Amino acid sequence: MKRAQRPIAFTLNGKRVSLRVHPMTRLLDVLREECGLTGTKEGCGEGECGACTVLVDGQAVNSCLVPVAQVAGAKVVTIEGLKGRHPLQRAFAEHGGAQCGICTPGMIMAAAALGPRPTLGQVRTGLAGNICRCTGYEGIYRAIKKAESRSKKPEARRQETAPTIAPSKARTPNPESRIPKAGTQRAR
Repeated sequence: MKRAQRPIAFTLNGKRVSLRVHPMTRLLDVLREECGLTGTKEGCGEGECGACTVLVDGQAVNSCLVPVAQVAGAKVVTIEGLKGRHPLQRAFAEHGGAQCGICTPGMIMAAAALGPRPTLGQVRTGLAGNICRCTGYEGIYRAIKKAESRSKKPEARRQETAPTIAPSKARTPNPESRIPKAGTQRAR
């Protein structure tokens, strides 16, 4: 039996897209298969590892847990949306924040959601749902802190990245259909 499809429109990496897909298709699958954006990785498929983290209206979410219908009208940013120019991307490469690369896009997206100048405690909390099996987290934490220290002024970094990662205040999700944030543990 073929699944019923309907148009779903949202902003993806700054461009408006409209796709005809089943509303319950995972956002992860839509990004990879329909949009060809393979930077978002599937690690566990259960919201436990954070490899599939993307930003939805500025919030880090596990795209493997989000039905694409929940992003209708939202702003979605993937690692490709940072265009290789984000300070976090350079810092991860320069300061040992990446090993095999499977978790790296999710780590960078979760870190981007933290905003300017996070404390080490905020970094640890913000990345608590992102698992790396290759390296210790010290290189990752160091990379995030170094990326933030490159910014001459907090305002300059905010202006540089605001169009890509700033949260939208215009869209408040319905409490009945909340998008699970990255790093939240599911009930077992």
